[in-house]
Amino acid sequence: MFRNKVLLITGGTGSFGNAIVSRFINTDHFREIRVFSRDEKKQEDMRIKYKSEKLRFYIGDVRDADSIWFAMRDVDYVFHAAALKQVPSCEFFPMEAYKTNVVGTHNIIKVARMSGVQKLICLSTDKAAYPINAMGMSKAMMEKMSIAEGLKSKEMVVCLTRYGNVMGSRGSVIPLFVNQINSNQPLTITEPSMTRFLMSLYDAVDLVLFAFKHGNPGDLFVNKAPSSTIGDLAEAIIQLSGKTCDINCIGIRHGEKIFETLCTREEMLKAEDMGEFYRIPADVRDLNYGLYYSEGSVDHDKFEDYHSHNAQRLDIEGIKSLIRELPVIQENFNKKR
Repeated sequence: MFRNKVLLITGGTGSFGNAIVSRFINTDHFREIRVFSRDEKKQEDMRIKYKSEKLRFYIGDVRDADSIWFAMRDVDYVFHAAALKQVPSCEFFPMEAYKTNVVGTHNIIKVARMSGVQKLICLSTDKAAYPINAMGMSKAMMEKMSIAEGLKSKEMVVCLTRYGNVMGSRGSVIPLFVNQINSNQPLTITEPSMTRFLMSLYDAVDLVLFAFKHGNPGDLFVNKAPSSTIGDLAEAIIQLSGKTCDINCIGIRHGEKIFETLCTREEMLKAEDMGEFYRIPADVRDLNYGLYYSEGSVDHDKFEDYHSHNAQRLDIEGIKSLIRELPVIQENFNKKR
């Protein structure tokens, strides 16, 4: 389904974009892969790293619709990963989060539709479910807007994926812990009992590809990821390093939750279990709600959220088995540990 097609990845110099490029650059999938971002240095790094004529780079910003047009020309598929993702920085600059995550996504959908794109996958985050911070709120609005736009579109399919923390990605906690261990510094933990989903970049790519293959307009896809406490994750990394480290608990940061939700209870009411994934179909009712009053309602008590406190919980040994093959672990600690 990808052969002889052109793919555009927005925010393509990030961890997800690099994972997609690594997966497909040396295959016969895709005639061309376009990387759209505003970071010329990271684009140059990717150009040197991959040395492939299949790869094309476009400087631009999703906030600026004019900068998207040239990159979108003759594109078949779009993976939209561009976003502001850091919770504390979005708390201090919420309008910047809104401009990139909401307005930027609207620009991508608008230009993609007018450019004849066939399918567009928007990447979201568990922080969009029951959001309490600016990043999550902007992503929740991005989801709502994308679903609404997807249901309006006749020719282009717009669907979404939502996932938790991607292990080893830029700005995430595992590289932070590794750097602190290598610098002989204590590990800084916000709250040891805090739980988070654990997902690899490989899993993130698989989720997007699954959504691409099975998605209908407005669908939201979630993968069933294991979770762990932050305290156990820190201890697992310390054991893999073979060193002795102190741990400093610094308290919960701006806008953080004790646990993250991948599917709300309201979404679980209509979620379709597809094995390793949940598919949450869009609500296709229109504004004429009177037509639906006589249908009754589902028994809500039978459902609960799917969150990192009730997901499969890994112990320290399970975490070590999951993370020991991560590049950041392999490159810094003894592979045999």
